[in-house]
Amino acid sequence: MAIREFADLTWEDARDLDRGRTVVVLPCGAIEAHGPHLPLATDIVIAQAMARAGAARIEARGLTALLLPPLPFAAAPFAAAFAGTLSVAASTVTALVVDLARELTRHRFAALAIANGHVDPAHLGALAEAIACAREARLLPIAAPDLSKKPWAARLSDEFKSGACHAGRYEGSIVMAERPDLVRDAIRLALPPIPASLSTAIRSGARTFEEAGGPRAYFGWPADATAEEGRATVATLGEILAEAVSSAMTPGGTA
Repeated sequence: MAIREFADLTWEDARDLDRGRTVVVLPCGAIEAHGPHLPLATDIVIAQAMARAGAARIEARGLTALLLPPLPFAAAPFAAAFAGTLSVAASTVTALVVDLARELTRHRFAALAIANGHVDPAHLGALAEAIACAREARLLPIAAPDLSKKPWAARLSDEFKSGACHAGRYEGSIVMAERPDLVRDAIRLALPPIPASLSTAIRSGARTFEEAGGPRAYFGWPADATAEEGRATVATLGEILAEAVSSAMTPGGTA
């Protein structure tokens, strides 16, 4: 059975849902530079793939899942210097997610699941702040697994765990699996590896891709990306999202 899109429903469709057993899934990405070979929408592509895979697994657990249109704007200061990057204030992201959670609570939905494909520290902080605000306001549970942290990071690829993973093999593989038409493959195959770890650079105080050692807005091994790896990674991301939802919906649980 195909996962339904929230925006495709009529208001009577929405009224007749068993909303107390319905999880609303928000793909969350960014429009930002991803090397010379991947589209500005890379994080959105990843988020939508994660959302679809997660929604299928949520439904397999006996719940209903509805997909929201993706949130394409995020805090993206690391890539702000590159043409095409559209970075918004972290407070804007926090406010939007809290407002959305408030509306979903008003409609008595069971939970909000955020399939996040954008790991800029400012954006992750914005989501964490939104979850804290929603919890304080006693809104519906929000599941937004932070892929940069345990236990989720350990389940992803070696490149991802190394921290050298922006527009490299990890992200390139997912885009090749989901939207191969958007990959500039001749450019990708000619790119040399940049094994500099973004996570290490961030801990050392770097604030931009350039400071972290990525002058062309990519890190990792883009030439090694494969659609097969991308499909496997999307499946893992879907499992992570579904598990986070189960945890968030358990009294005292977190995600």
